[in-house]
Amino acid sequence: MAPVIVYSSAWCPYCIRAKQLLTQKGVAFDEISVDGKPELRAEMTRKAGRTSVPQIWIGSTHVGGCDDLFALERAGTLDALLNSTV
Repeated sequence: MAPVIVYSSAWCPYCIRAKQLLTQKGVAFDEISVDGKPELRAEMTRKAGRTSVPQIWIGSTHVGGCDDLFALERAGTLDALLNSTV
């Protein structure tokens, strides 16, 4: 299974929703909280080109945010991406 990284904030409802979907699917993920850590938020922004949370990577693929993750699930392509070795 491809490694999953989620940059998030504790009180962000979209972060909570995205992590719930991953947990329901039995996916282990590394969570990087950007709360009070401007250097981590800057790193996320540099890598993602976006300032909002969550920002999600599956392997080397930048998925985007919560809506993007759910769009992959609705399209039926999330499982294949999760099971890739990229």
